[in-house]
Amino acid sequence: MTLSDVEIRQQVEALGPWFHNIDLGGVLTAPNHFLGDYPRRNWRKFADAIPADLTGKTVLDIGCNAGFYSIEMKKRGASRVVAVDFDDRYLEQARFAAGIAGAEIEFRKLSVYDVGTLGEQFDVVIFMGVLYHLRHPLLALDLIREHVAKDMLVFQSMQRGSTEISQLAENYPFSDYALFDQPDFPKLHFVEHRYADDPTNWWVPNAACAEAMLRSAGFEITDHPEAEVYICRAASRQNAAFPIYPSKGVSA
Repeated sequence: MTLSDVEIRQQVEALGPWFHNIDLGGVLTAPNHFLGDYPRRNWRKFADAIPADLTGKTVLDIGCNAGFYSIEMKKRGASRVVAVDFDDRYLEQARFAAGIAGAEIEFRKLSVYDVGTLGEQFDVVIFMGVLYHLRHPLLALDLIREHVAKDMLVFQSMQRGSTEISQLAENYPFSDYALFDQPDFPKLHFVEHRYADDPTNWWVPNAACAEAMLRSAGFEITDHPEAEVYICRAASRQNAAFPIYPSKGVSA
């Protein structure tokens, strides 16, 4: 797609507001972002944790927003990038950004709960900035592990509460009430109404909870390059006998 700076700027304004600040030939999509140069500022902190050469690899970007990470994966030579989101405006922004960047990306309107309909697994799955927007976050991780994560998961979630991580026992007596008041015990904070003026912020984990949920869903954490970012590998499920709603059960 070849457009002048003026045409790009006009289209960026027409598609706004943007949550991803993307450089489109010198035109920034969100130059006044409240988080600064987001998400590029964060990307610089963990970019080296993802292979620089993704030649021959397939990538799935779940909750792609305006497509920043999808475009970065194509820059690294990924043979195929599929980007999904459930928001029409984000998908329209992402298609435009990818067109300006010359990145061949497949976009689909899809909920994380429906990733099984893709019918394939991907070498790299990006799941960033989505978990805390979900009413059923652990189900989402289960479905990602069950259906689409072949190898690497790049995960990020907003976190609040304690950042302490301690080794917990596998079991505790029913009489142990104090355990749940420990700052380092895994906690998933529920937001009934709004947080940061966003009604889609539902569940916010502390650090221990984010890591425990990843392990429970069947991921091994291999790197933690940034405060809220985890690089994981698909591993065996700790709770393999438990039912995975809605596609699997104990009998399966």
